[in-house]
Amino acid sequence: MQQYVEIEGQTTGEALEHGLEELGVSRDQVNVKVIREPTKGIFGLGAKEAKVRLTLKQGVSSTPEAIMTEILARMGVNAKIKSQIIDGSTHLIINADTPGLLIGRHGQTLNALEHILNCILNKSSLVKKKVFVDAEGYRERREQMLMDLAYRVATKVRQTNQEIVLDPMPPQDRRIIHTALHSDEHVRTYSRGGGVMKRVAVTPKDQYEAGRKEYASG
Repeated sequence: MQQYVEIEGQTTGEALEHGLEELGVSRDQVNVKVIREPTKGIFGLGAKEAKVRLTLKQGVSSTPEAIMTEILARMGVNAKIKSQIIDGSTHLIINADTPGLLIGRHGQTLNALEHILNCILNKSSLVKKKVFVDAEGYRERREQMLMDLAYRVATKVRQTNQEIVLDPMPPQDRRIIHTALHSDEHVRTYSRGGGVMKRVAVTPKDQYEAGRKEYASG
């Protein structure tokens, strides 16, 4: 892992932000030395940007892979972690002897691991990054299952002209349902309930506004 970076910016704060982003660490994980304060020059000539050096503190190993490896070790799980960059985002793929233990019921354990990892990575960081975590291809299988569920429910709603409310789901699962039915000409979706585990309601298009108003007033 890169141990330090020297980087410029219009201000020392901007240079610091760029340096943290390049190293992929938070502010409390580096020592900062201002090499040069910004100068305006004379009539714009000779102007110089701020320059700072960011050095990782001793013992810091803060890549997503290293942090996840430590989390799994504390759980007593021996696993191999592969990192991929997909559409500009970091994705960790975990291979373990007990994938079911990592995934949990409906992916709840996997979601919790992903949440913990992102909290650690983004603690005190000026640049927030989202790292996605998967195990044994679960995310792809789960997405396909939810899409199939969405299409089946939409078909039943069209046939019966009655709203159907699904079981409580975490945000990422609800998002898949909403996206799958976004272009459907006959049904609409909205979320009901409070907290993280809300429910998705699939309703006939002509009942959508009335259904949302009735739910909100209730």
